[in-house]
Amino acid sequence: MEQLERDVVIVGAGPSGLTAAYELQKAGKSVAVLEARDRVGGRTWSETMDGATIEIGGQWISPDQTALYSLIGELGLETFPRYRQGKSIYRTEEGEVISYTGEDFPVDAETVAQMNRLTALINELAGQLDPDHPWAHPRAEELDRISFEQFLAANCPDEVARQNIGMFIAGGMLTKPAHTFSALQALLMAASAGSFDNLIDEDFILDRRIVGTMQGVSKALAARLGEQVLFLDNPVLRLEWSSEGVVAHGREVSVRASKVILAVPPNLYSRISYDPPLPRKQHITHQHQSMGLVIKVHAVYDTPFWREAGLSGTCFGPAALVQEIYDNTYHRETTGTLVGFISDVKADEVFAMDEQSRRAAILQDMAGYLGPQALDPKVFYLSDFGSEEWTRGAYATSYDLGGLYRFGPAQNENVGPIYFSSSDLAGAGYQHVDGAVRMGRRTAARIVAELDGTEADPVYDGTESFVTGGVHA
Repeated sequence: MEQLERDVVIVGAGPSGLTAAYELQKAGKSVAVLEARDRVGGRTWSETMDGATIEIGGQWISPDQTALYSLIGELGLETFPRYRQGKSIYRTEEGEVISYTGEDFPVDAETVAQMNRLTALINELAGQLDPDHPWAHPRAEELDRISFEQFLAANCPDEVARQNIGMFIAGGMLTKPAHTFSALQALLMAASAGSFDNLIDEDFILDRRIVGTMQGVSKALAARLGEQVLFLDNPVLRLEWSSEGVVAHGREVSVRASKVILAVPPNLYSRISYDPPLPRKQHITHQHQSMGLVIKVHAVYDTPFWREAGLSGTCFGPAALVQEIYDNTYHRETTGTLVGFISDVKADEVFAMDEQSRRAAILQDMAGYLGPQALDPKVFYLSDFGSEEWTRGAYATSYDLGGLYRFGPAQNENVGPIYFSSSDLAGAGYQHVDGAVRMGRRTAARIVAELDGTEADPVYDGTESFVTGGVHA
């Protein structure tokens, strides 16, 4: 067992952990990063399949994700726009396929009006909420006691309108049924994107992608850390801690340090044995945060045939098996790639099928939007983070009913030398790589202030590097 000594040891080589390591190094602190997997990137991961680039995990970047933009600018990475020319497709519960342009779904005028009323209400409530402190909203306790489904039902009599609006947060973001999480959790999701309008505008929230893929951010960070910093295939299964510091025991490396950052999602905190155990408050808090479940479907074709038909590849069907589809063709590739999403209980149903039936059901559903050419891809791949030992779901954790108000205030509190950092704990940028970058920078700034005996800037939001951006420059 290799024995190391560092100022800070970081558990997890995803965007949050690597950002923290990068910032700590720039501040003159020594670091070691222990990662359970044989790769960096966490929930960002890319592979090439039959010549096509597949982003298995997170991939999009929106204009409001300023922390991520500042980091990729510093790393010298470039972006490219998502293809969006042509008409979109909407599929009704009865299976009618309607092509359309503009922002509104092609449903009857009263349903559109009800959707607009719900959107305005969610915008109003989300605008009153500080995404870093959603539990401080004057109605937080009340809103955390009712499910998002109950909230929609109480404020809208139109079932189709409720289904369409609910899709964006339940199936589209939290990947849990709307009856399992609170209205407050839904408002946090909206506030984290700046507004509900931003969250439901696919041209905003799915604006651009990174040349080199989103995993390329983690790869570029890792390359800047130098030697004897990153240790792959080293899950931390035991952590000794006291007021004097920590010892993190990996599979092949043990690191003694003053501080430790757990840069993994909250559902994985319990994979570590703590000596002594964590306080009761943390034990209970972590049990009320759980992952959702979504299948990300990748289908690659010889050409983007939908473009020839004047379609953007953007498809919505709130009652369909595959609720969302987008043109996901990678930068300068001549093949055409579609990406679709199957969430929560529908993902359960699909995973219960055998492989052949699963493939047939998914492609048949996609063909229901785009025609029989969708039935025969050259590559068909399903992202399944739920089966991965070191993730166990997707996209991110959220609280059960009442959990955000009750336990949220403790989620970012350090326990002695133990600090928590991941996109799951972010306010702005929640469950996005932007949130991971913000959390990595904030956590690094807090630790530098503690180690140097100074005060961390209470208004620092992680948008810019705290070293180069002026907080500690």
